[in-house]
Amino acid sequence: MYLGGRTNFEQVVREHQESVRRLMLTLTLGDEALSDDLSQDTFLKAYRSWTAFRGLSSTRTWLFRIAYNTFYSYCRQQRAVMTDLQEYARTSQPSSLNMDIMQAMSVLTDAERLCVTLALIEGEATKEVAKITRLKENTVKSHIKRGREKLAQYLRNNGYEN
Repeated sequence: MYLGGRTNFEQVVREHQESVRRLMLTLTLGDEALSDDLSQDTFLKAYRSWTAFRGLSSTRTWLFRIAYNTFYSYCRQQRAVMTDLQEYARTSQPSSLNMDIMQAMSVLTDAERLCVTLALIEGEATKEVAKITRLKENTVKSHIKRGREKLAQYLRNNGYEN
């Protein structure tokens, strides 16, 4: 199903650029420059395949799937491992709750971080998170539950109440 030309895609970018960037910021543990680059790559890939988008999922789900793949492709290409990003987050000096949350996110596994970000930060339903990640819904629920518990424990251990 062809959804329109360039003008329609520009509207898609306007509607979803902030949420794609937030996803990338979380996946990169707050690295703004890398997040911007990966977000731009996501939209370039989406633009190139725009005419092939068949609408089998929402545009947002489709974009998040592209973003997810873009991030992991970057990690593979650079031979980067999440532990490097986690170490960066642990050694950076938190100056606000946002930095503390980014550091807290570093204690999650990759799958937990992705599911927590999509469900709790981006507000995606479990079913949509399952489509984006290609995980079973019960697995997504487990990742979210464990991720929440780990985040809460980390923040409690670092002076935040409930």
